[in-house]
Amino acid sequence: MFQSTLLKRTMSLVVLSLVASAILATIAFIVAGRMTTLRIEVENATKQDYKYKDIFTAHPEYFDNVDFRLLFFNTSYASGHDYYLVNMNGEILNCTSIENRNLKASDTTVFLPLLNQLNYEESNGMEFYIDDTLKVEDMIIVSRIPVIIDGNPYYLYSLSYLNGYNDLIVKYLNILLLSTLMAACAMLVPAYAFVSRMVLPIQKINEVAMEYGKGNFNARADETHKGEIGELGQSFNYLADKLSKSISDLTAERNQLQDIFDIISDGIVVVDSYSVPVTTNKAIHKLFDRAEKNNMFTERLQLIPFDEVWADFEDCIATGETKTRQIDNRDYAYQCTIIPKYDSTDPEKIIGATGFFRDIFEEQKNERFRQDYVANISHELRTPLQTLRGLIEPLSDGMVKKEADRQRYYQIILNETMRLSRLIDDMLELSKLQSRTLAFKTFPFNINNLISSIEIRFKPIMKESGIKFSVQNNYGELPTVMGNPDRVEQILVILLDNAKKYTPAGKSITILTDYIEAEKKVYISVADTGQGIHEYDIGHIFDRFFKADRARGKKGSGLGLSIAKELLTYMGETITVNSKYEEGSTFTFTLTKAEVPDVWD
Repeated sequence: MFQSTLLKRTMSLVVLSLVASAILATIAFIVAGRMTTLRIEVENATKQDYKYKDIFTAHPEYFDNVDFRLLFFNTSYASGHDYYLVNMNGEILNCTSIENRNLKASDTTVFLPLLNQLNYEESNGMEFYIDDTLKVEDMIIVSRIPVIIDGNPYYLYSLSYLNGYNDLIVKYLNILLLSTLMAACAMLVPAYAFVSRMVLPIQKINEVAMEYGKGNFNARADETHKGEIGELGQSFNYLADKLSKSISDLTAERNQLQDIFDIISDGIVVVDSYSVPVTTNKAIHKLFDRAEKNNMFTERLQLIPFDEVWADFEDCIATGETKTRQIDNRDYAYQCTIIPKYDSTDPEKIIGATGFFRDIFEEQKNERFRQDYVANISHELRTPLQTLRGLIEPLSDGMVKKEADRQRYYQIILNETMRLSRLIDDMLELSKLQSRTLAFKTFPFNINNLISSIEIRFKPIMKESGIKFSVQNNYGELPTVMGNPDRVEQILVILLDNAKKYTPAGKSITILTDYIEAEKKVYISVADTGQGIHEYDIGHIFDRFFKADRARGKKGSGLGLSIAKELLTYMGETITVNSKYEEGSTFTFTLTKAEVPDVWD
């Protein structure tokens, strides 16, 4: 309470008002009291002189008697006045006894000649003069009474001295100041109580306002006070209700905007006029995960790890021009667009910039893939078509005369036509698998019987090529698995054909099987000891039309492994490759153990 600025100022104003009123009262008292006291003293001093004047006017013969004059001047000291009888020439004939006079003898010779030169005021036939500037005493009152002695005019001068005039004023002044001080002290207590009663509710309202500043809009001011304080409390509470509703609405809108902001897949960064990030969305924090994290010494490089992008931000803010940039690398690619941000109140003032960042690596990858795909299709289709054209043209022109040659040409045309048909079938099947328009059922089947039939089927083929072929079961009798036996057989044929293609005579191809109970998975591998795959090719081995030995001109469309991977993905399984160049390759795929062991027909 004592620390309240309003209370201090109000009490200071009250004290200053009391002091000012005391000063004004003192000045007024000094002026009015001095005049009143002077008037009373003058009246008292001249009252006796008026009586002498009346007596001497009524009995002028009294001053003709010398004895009377001596008695008068010898006894007049008792009246407190000094009397001087002076002729018209200024000569003193008689005066109050020197021993009893207030004026010294030396003063008389100086002062008395001045008496005739004073400006007297006349009242009731008597002249008097008041002077407080002679400094002989505090106050001198001079009365001049005309008298007649022996028929000659004289003046009887009466000098009165107010020795206690100033002392009286001081006493009255001390009484006034003491009473004023007591009244001021008596007023301070109710003034303090009244001001405190007024300040306390305001201080409470101030505390409520501080709570509003902290975001606590549940605080309420006291509305029960009468007058302006109560109205102020009502206004504060009304303000709190409005602010609370407005902030709730703004918070809801901000959350909605933030949700929209965060679900945008593009990264967004808003910077101020100094290129310092002020707002970001969630996407930007993961967008540059593939980029190199070099020179990450500043917070903004941790956000966007490219110095050239931040240079674009600065240029955009400086010039107001939209900046676009594409950052390409073997492992990533980004499209960057930066636009200036203008002040809402001043369209000419740039207060920052907004950057939009999009990961275009997959788009470029898909575009390259599409281009390669078209090129590969064109290449794969062009080869048999050119062969067919090269055979049909001589037949059509009748250049082939011998029947045996024509039959050989026909056989080659048939083989190339079948090859072209298989290529188109493989492309259609792969396209349907990737678009999930090719549907087939999965059900429990006996994988052991399927592997046995594959072994019987491929043994003569491998023997004819001089390749050692075997089946190795590391677990024993494999459990029933879920899948489509026709598609699993197709996968094994693709893997075996691929292994045979890259395995020379004298090498081996082995089908390996195993089962891991903890994973409920059957692992089937096709391992060869052929030429293997280069490490820079192994990451693309399942891509469409990819051939690891393009320079050697091996036959095939390059779609087999892609089809095998898509078939396994459709069934919820995986396929991996492990290879070492010139030592061989191993392709391994999984099949899940069936929960129902019975084999479906």
